Amino acid sequence: MTRPFRFAHAADPDWAVAAQDCLRQLGTIPATATLGFLYVSDAYSAEALSAIVDFFRASTGVPHWAGSVGVGVCATGVEYLEVPALAVMLAEFPDGDFEMLPLAKSPEALAVGPDAYFAVAHGDPANPRIQELIETLSRKVSSGFVVGGLASARGEAAQICGEVVNGGLSGVLLSDRIRLATRLTQGISPLGPRHRITTANKNIIGNLDHRPALDVMKEEIGEVLARDLRRAAGYIFVGLPVRGSDTGDYLVRNILGVDPENHLVAIGDYVQAGDELLFCKRDQQSAEADLLRMLDALRAQMDGPIRGGVYYSCLGRGQHMFGAPHRELQLIRDTLGDFPLVGFFANGEISHDRLYGYTGVLTLFG
Repeated sequence: MTRPFRFAHAADPDWAVAAQDCLRQLGTIPATATLGFLYVSDAYSAEALSAIVDFFRASTGVPHWAGSVGVGVCATGVEYLEVPALAVMLAEFPDGDFEMLPLAKSPEALAVGPDAYFAVAHGDPANPRIQELIETLSRKVSSGFVVGGLASARGEAAQICGEVVNGGLSGVLLSDRIRLATRLTQGISPLGPRHRITTANKNIIGNLDHRPALDVMKEEIGEVLARDLRRAAGYIFVGLPVRGSDTGDYLVRNILGVDPENHLVAIGDYVQAGDELLFCKRDQQSAEADLLRMLDALRAQMDGPIRGGVYYSCLGRGQHMFGAPHRELQLIRDTLGDFPLVGFFANGEISHDRLYGYTGVLTLFG
């Protein structure tokens, strides 16, 4: 069976209007639909979120639901940022090929069955052990791969796992009988080579390659920005290379501040002497080039029709990074085809065993 999954998306200030619109788009619900992915704008209230989940469960007869709230949701070729909207997809996975991952607020509470091969997970950014939860789940699934995102919201960062939950990590576990492919795209490109951190205290870097950190940074970002470092805010970042990665992945972190007198650089993560670091820039051209690279790799990896997909993009991407509304989602559609896709703009993206920023994580189901 290779027919596409049913999916729908709609925007309206009244969640009931948007939900009814989605239901009309879904049409006749296949008897084989077993799992619903549901992404809901944080513009709707917490009370509305529970009502939305109940509505789709009752209206479709699909028993299992997973998803998240976000400051934006997305679907095939379209993004809804900071507007009240819904995106839903009905996956047709055989009952024996998936199970729900109940909410876990600590690694010790993760309940993973023996057939778990791959995980799609949603998390709460306020949980101080969220990275540890992701790493533990990665060790418990046989592929080692977890994909997903952290809820992004101006209010409660809720997830959907059968019902509305929050405070930890939850989602869906898939068996190795489900054909899938996944890749990550970085939204930032390196400015220069990797540097070795030679002195550091927590998140404050003193020296790179035995030279003052701020001096190295000024050389890399160029004379214009170096003369006025305030102009570099939101454009220049640091990348922390992922150890053991064979694809050159790195974790993007913000530059929190500089100390011109002592030539120090403060970043949004703890580091230590011996770690590597590179300076990066954020721009539309780099983001588009890397997105297209990822899409070409996925197209080569999938050996049959795409039935559906889930996409988790950073809340700093979308029109903010790509220069125009819908551009990011349109590139995916134009490259891979008009297949069912849903997702949301996350406050941190999950790929493999790590939490990233300024990335997009795309997973396709065949």
